Amino acid sequence: MSYRTDLRPWAVYRCRLTGNICVACFRTRSDADAYMSILRANNPGAVYEVVFDKEQAEVKG
Repeated sequence: MSYRTDLRPWAVYRCRLTGNICVACFRTRSDADAYMSILRANNPGAVYEVVFDKEQAEVKG
């Protein structure tokens, strides 16, 4: 895991029957929520979720 991915623990996923797809990653939950609302407005038929990627946020030591 790189330093860059450690800085962006909040992710927006598109939920599909065939599998979930990570659309984008963000530093703050509010940024992820705002981006998800834009995605939902542009594609109302799709299902999006904001998640905290625990593996990316793990403290190394």
